Amino acid sequence: MGRYLSRMFFIILAGVAAELFLPSVTGGTSFGGREAQNPGLCNWVLHRQIEAVLPVYGMLEAGEIAGEPAEREDPRQPGKPQAQPLEENLRLLSLEEMEGNTGGEAAGGGTDMAADANVHTADDQKDMEVVPANGAVSRQMPDFVPGEQQQMLELERYRSYEELVKEFYTIDANTMAGNDQLNIEKLMQRNLGITESGEGPLILIYHTHSQEAYADSVPGDPATSVVGVGECLTRILQEEYGYRVMHCTEEFDVEDRNQAYSKALPALKQILKENPSIQVMIDLHRDEMPANVRLVTELDGKPTARFMFFNGLSRTRKTGDIAYLKNENIAGNLAFSFQMQLKCAEYYPGLTRKIYLKGYRYNLHLRERSLLVELGAQNNTVEEAMNACGPLAHALHLVLSGEKEGFAIE
Repeated sequence: MGRYLSRMFFIILAGVAAELFLPSVTGGTSFGGREAQNPGLCNWVLHRQIEAVLPVYGMLEAGEIAGEPAEREDPRQPGKPQAQPLEENLRLLSLEEMEGNTGGEAAGGGTDMAADANVHTADDQKDMEVVPANGAVSRQMPDFVPGEQQQMLELERYRSYEELVKEFYTIDANTMAGNDQLNIEKLMQRNLGITESGEGPLILIYHTHSQEAYADSVPGDPATSVVGVGECLTRILQEEYGYRVMHCTEEFDVEDRNQAYSKALPALKQILKENPSIQVMIDLHRDEMPANVRLVTELDGKPTARFMFFNGLSRTRKTGDIAYLKNENIAGNLAFSFQMQLKCAEYYPGLTRKIYLKGYRYNLHLRERSLLVELGAQNNTVEEAMNACGPLAHALHLVLSGEKEGFAIE
């Protein structure tokens, strides 16, 4: 009887999911054209949609829907099994969608925002490894030579929107991105190199959530929190690469974390007004994961926290483009995170997670070269997080110096 009810529940839920979530979370497409002629593909896409929907409401674990097998063939690559996806519990800025809820240019925002602080998403096994929080390092890269290119990506294969998204992005179920935004040529053709003439800081590092800490952070000591990691990144960019960097340690999330973005906006605008030389903005965060997930790899013999780039698209499936959260720099933001992701993949394979796309703005509209980074999680140590600053700074230098070797699309 339990199995029968489970299957009936799945059938009903599948119908609801098909009605509400036809645009595929894997490619932003709906059932039409070649999909309509391929029942296997339709079923696969629908199943992927349901996998994305179910964990959000905590109903069933991904891959255990009505007794589905652990492996399923990927219709887009016949004969190749689809790896069993793992449920990844991402905090991902929790209620930051409330960024405009207290007056100002975004007044009235937050009425349609998710109240659940945990965003669940099914992702590829290669992008996340589950190990005990106090267990061994999850992945070791052999024969690594620091600072040298480890591989060259063949970007021609990513002309396909589906392949581009599959390899590089996780798209939140509540938002959408089309090939007008995620286009390999648009992402790569934008020159993000900066000019270093004049005076004043070129890079601003700040923390919308300054209170985020790591496993061994000392309470009340910002040097052992995400702020201390920001100071480490600042020092490397200054001392090793010669950039003029301002590190803002102002606290925006002490009284009300949910209003941190709204509180940070006027402060950031004032900094930019006083320092018009700033061309790059980095909002450095620390993610939150389940207790059994550790975002760590071994790099040059050191345990190193993995990190993720994040973009807000200022659009949701429910509302479409959000007019009061307009981002005129969204194309630049997307190109910046993508080129950073590529450099990390070429020089530090396995160090980054997929770029996460969500629906709101997160103050990324202030500069074309705005980057939100989720560096490690609460299960990482401060040392692991600081060990990631070197590779992050190196990738940043490669992009900001205009280094595009190996990136050309033939």
